[in-house]
Amino acid sequence: MSSAVKDQLQQMSTTCDSLLLELNVIWDEVGEPHSARDRMLLELEQECLEVYRRKVDLANRCRAQLRQAIAEAEAELAGICSAMGEPPVHVRQSNQKLHGLREELNAIVPYLEEMRQKKVERWDQFVDVMDQIKKVASEIRPADFVPFKVPVDQSDLSLRKLEELTKELQSLQKEKSERLKQVMEHLNILHSLCEVLGIDFKQTLYEVHPSLGEADGSKNLSNSTIERLASAVNGLREMKVQRMQKLQDLASSMLELWNLMDTPLEEQQMFQNITCNIAASEHEITEPNTLSIDFLSYVESEVLRLEQLKASKMKDLVLKKKTELEEHRRRAHLIGEEGYAAEFSTEAIEAGAVDPALVLEQIESHIATVKEEAFSRKDILEKVERWLNACEEEAWLEDYNKDDNRYNAGRGAHLTLKRAEKARILVNKIPGMVDVLTTKIHAWEKEREKEFTYDGVRLLSMLEEYMIVRQEKELEKKRQRDQKKIQDQIKAEQEALYGSKPSPSKPQSTKKAPRNSIGGANRRQSLGGATMQAPKTDILHSKTARAAKKTEDLGTLSPSK
Repeated sequence: MSSAVKDQLQQMSTTCDSLLLELNVIWDEVGEPHSARDRMLLELEQECLEVYRRKVDLANRCRAQLRQAIAEAEAELAGICSAMGEPPVHVRQSNQKLHGLREELNAIVPYLEEMRQKKVERWDQFVDVMDQIKKVASEIRPADFVPFKVPVDQSDLSLRKLEELTKELQSLQKEKSERLKQVMEHLNILHSLCEVLGIDFKQTLYEVHPSLGEADGSKNLSNSTIERLASAVNGLREMKVQRMQKLQDLASSMLELWNLMDTPLEEQQMFQNITCNIAASEHEITEPNTLSIDFLSYVESEVLRLEQLKASKMKDLVLKKKTELEEHRRRAHLIGEEGYAAEFSTEAIEAGAVDPALVLEQIESHIATVKEEAFSRKDILEKVERWLNACEEEAWLEDYNKDDNRYNAGRGAHLTLKRAEKARILVNKIPGMVDVLTTKIHAWEKEREKEFTYDGVRLLSMLEEYMIVRQEKELEKKRQRDQKKIQDQIKAEQEALYGSKPSPSKPQSTKKAPRNSIGGANRRQSLGGATMQAPKTDILHSKTARAAKKTEDLGTLSPSK
């Protein structure tokens, strides 16, 4: 008890004594009996005792409240520390200088407030993480999916638990990122397909899932959404392939009709973007609306127009293709084998007895066959051309050798001599040419199992007849040389017996005869003389006429032409 309180109590005791003395004086003056005095003093003592008792009770209640407050504070502090996973705080043990319950309570309150603030902050962290988990889970998983049992109270707010939630959130965010990447890939492909096919992209997304078409807000990334999105992509891709095939078929038909009717380039240019995709693959067609229904209808209408135009020009087309076929046969020297004339009769087309389209198809088939055979004959025909040129040089050389004035000096004489020398070299190669040709023709006929004809005449027969005539000419030349030797010998013997006689002037009959060995219509004589038949005369035309067509004819002997 402090001295101030003691002094105050002493002063109060003095005051009470003085008051009792004053009360006794009053009673003496009044003449109050002693029994009444004792009763009144007893009442005073009882009243004082009652006041003391109330004060003691009040003090007891205050002490009990302080103890309860301290206990509650310590319990709350311990609970917060336990929930947050931190070691408990013992204020009384850490501070031995505390006196009284109020000091203890005042010492605990700051720690309690601090821990309460930490708990609020920790709980906010938990709430933030759990909200994110719920949001991400609602985007990537079905609505009834519960990723784990999240705390609904604040009994466990430890860093370990927060770390577990954070890891779960990171795992979900990673899964969301992967799903979002997958969805974006599907969306990009879907957008490209919709552009090419001319389909409303937003409507397609809305049909897959409404959230995919929203610019703002979260998108549904669940398995079912991804599956529907992949299904939509596959469906549009199949549609693209089908439409692409249809467009390419239309483009092929368009090209065939253009080529068939010689459509001008200006008209073809309008559909250049179609024909350029005739061999394109699925991923190469990316232009917007290239495969839209409207565009396909537009192309289809153009093909229909060309078909109708073709029907009106079918007769002219048949005649054109027939002429083309005959030209290919002429260049390949297959003339004389036209067994198709009745099959491609124009009169039958006009009478409606045959389908013009079928006739065109058959002519195209014949053209392809002729081109293929012409390609197989190309090497032999080139050698035939060289042989024919050599035969012409042989005919010229025969005429030249019959000219008695061939050695006379004159304008161009040296050029003629050079040509004669070259002609002799070339003529000497003719037997080798014939042998090579014969070998190649035999191989060709064996492979093809048919005769090799040249403008309707078997080429081997022509070569054999030529060699027979050539041998006959050689024998005739040898006979003439032998006869001349005999005549010269007889003449020499006569001169030796009778002396030399003046040589008479040369008769007019010895003058140069006309050149008719080979040339023009009589050229066939060098290939077989009078034994050659009329059809062979037509194929052995003059060198001048053939030289003009040599390059053109040989250049067409290829299937690629």
